[in-house]
Amino acid sequence: MKVAVVTDSNSGITQSKAKEIGISVIPMPFMINGETFEEDINLTQEQFYEKMVEGAEISTSQPSPEIVMNLWSELLQSYDEIVHIPMSSALSSSCQTAMMLAEDFEGRVFVVDNQRISVTQYQSALDALKLAQAGLTGAQIKEILEREARESSIYIMVDTLKYLKKGGRITPAAAALGTLLRIKPVLQIQGGKLDSFSKARTVKQAKTTMLSAVAKDLEERFDDPKAEKCWLEVAYTCEKEMAEEFQQEIRQQFPQVQEIHMDPLSLSVACHIGPGALALAVTKKIDAEAERSHYGK
Repeated sequence: MKVAVVTDSNSGITQSKAKEIGISVIPMPFMINGETFEEDINLTQEQFYEKMVEGAEISTSQPSPEIVMNLWSELLQSYDEIVHIPMSSALSSSCQTAMMLAEDFEGRVFVVDNQRISVTQYQSALDALKLAQAGLTGAQIKEILEREARESSIYIMVDTLKYLKKGGRITPAAAALGTLLRIKPVLQIQGGKLDSFSKARTVKQAKTTMLSAVAKDLEERFDDPKAEKCWLEVAYTCEKEMAEEFQQEIRQQFPQVQEIHMDPLSLSVACHIGPGALALAVTKKIDAEAERSHYGK
């Protein structure tokens, strides 16, 4: 049984990285001043933020059914099944669209709704790949990923309230007061929803808040205070140097962690929060060999 893994560019996986690790990534489309662009095809991260800072009108969209179905048809010439991992259904309708399209593929395409985005969606794609390599079927991989859907959180520090206001996520009055007080909100994505989590006055304070939140998750939710059974991941918008500095601070707090993955934050999230954001995620590891044994492989 050969199972292909497909995700979208909300995962932060570039086209070149996708080829390297052996998965397919569908570019997410954006409308910028009435013109359509595709992430990592004819729209780079740098170009996106340049247009955002210039005040361009930016809106997100979803891949066309034709693009999705053509990719699936092409893959099914070489693979028996496909596991498709779109961004969270709570943040986009692309998941529901994919589920509807999959009905025409006679049970060979399994669309996963595991409420992930950005670095946690990236991890889901890697998990799916390992599970496929361990010999699990598309149906089994979908079942595992959806079972583990809520075993993850992302905490995001927002540098400016401008884009939350523009997207209608906070009122103009709240944005004006927050700007005056130099508030840097910390948001949380869990179960696919982007919600307010805490408020900070400085970047240092926001980073401490995120580290404390993840430490609490590790202790209370995952029974893993040293982060030995969980992945820690960093995401950012524009400020790579700040993210690398934060990565080192995380290593100091969790010295047992050998790898801390870091990627630019998904542009679909960046639309709402703008440049200068910093995020920390925690995701429970999936043991592919244990899952293989569970299914009697």
